Amino acid sequence: MKNNGLNRRGSFELGAYGDLVPDEEAGQLDGSMAAGCDHLLYAAASTEAYFRAAAASLAIRPGASEPDMSAALLKRHYGLTGSIATLSSEVERTFEVNLSDGRRLILKTSATAEAVDSFRFQTAVMAGLQGFTGFVAPDVLRTTSGGLMFEQEGMFEQEGVCGYLQTRIEGIPLHQATPTPDLLFRTGSALARLDLALELVSVPAAHRPVLWHIGCWSRLMELEQYLPSGSIADNVRIAMAEYAEFVEPQISDVAWQVTHNDPSPFNMMVTGEGMGFIDFGDGCWSPRIQDLAIAASHVVRDPALPFGGAEHLIAGYASVIALSALEAKLLVGLMRARQSALILVNYWRSHLFPADAQYIKKNVARAEHGLSILAPLGVASGEMAVLAAMSSFQP
Repeated sequence: MKNNGLNRRGSFELGAYGDLVPDEEAGQLDGSMAAGCDHLLYAAASTEAYFRAAAASLAIRPGASEPDMSAALLKRHYGLTGSIATLSSEVERTFEVNLSDGRRLILKTSATAEAVDSFRFQTAVMAGLQGFTGFVAPDVLRTTSGGLMFEQEGMFEQEGVCGYLQTRIEGIPLHQATPTPDLLFRTGSALARLDLALELVSVPAAHRPVLWHIGCWSRLMELEQYLPSGSIADNVRIAMAEYAEFVEPQISDVAWQVTHNDPSPFNMMVTGEGMGFIDFGDGCWSPRIQDLAIAASHVVRDPALPFGGAEHLIAGYASVIALSALEAKLLVGLMRARQSALILVNYWRSHLFPADAQYIKKNVARAEHGLSILAPLGVASGEMAVLAAMSSFQP
């Protein structure tokens, strides 16, 4: 068995006990491929090398051993000072900055090599979304040298540090709001408008390794051993088998573009100016309908309804972007597969970082409950439920 410490290349292999450990020979995907070749990009994201590199980035605890240099970075790269508080974060280090003039900002930093491409992507997305209407997104603040982000060498023993500063969206996270039909409809329509804007935004690093990319899903059952036995594991196995058999062979035939790829109730905000979207760190080039599938999968709550309440969000999205016949067929399978992916990845990460398990698993109970509600839907009944949702629910 090889060294359990992650190497700088960020690749891994399955160790003797199923742990993800580094493999020095594993390659990485070149992220510079042309965005127009959807089927080729999907095939590349389905490779072993992509999966290994993507999973390795989530096998690192964010900044646990790094000194807190947030105040120095804020002053050096933005000429600003203020009170700083550390926030919980999955990958990068995240800080809330309160300036003396009342502004509240978010500073994100990382000392990992993988973060450079991720931050380039995130900052370019936020900059590109300015001027669009129908949703709210953070503004990215430029450094004193005019850049969207900063990169500097030598602050840590082996690696440099990079980061960016953005405005903080003021509002209530969707998971804290009452999910009324009207709110869910407005959430769906705002998400669709976000996707229309993202289709026009040109960004770098859209093809960097991201474990939440749909191309990784068929390999996630390698993490099955971390699931609790019983109905949860059974539902995950069934959903992932259906994805591999029915959805995956057809997914390259739907519309692809840059997507948010993580519109969870923690990343969608109810604000006075409309629905806001934060945290573009998992964004990538993927099926457009993926954003709808992810957002809808998180609001499946009521077992008395075919979609558990997600009908309203689906209807809102479809009121702005009409779903194709194939998207309507695949949506339920995508929702169940995303719920399963969330369960698999977060049980694995909770095993790696037990002290952070509560934060890591913040969406897991919702996914498990939603998956149990969607489990009875077959391909045909799921398609009928999607079509009914698109035509029957209005705000």
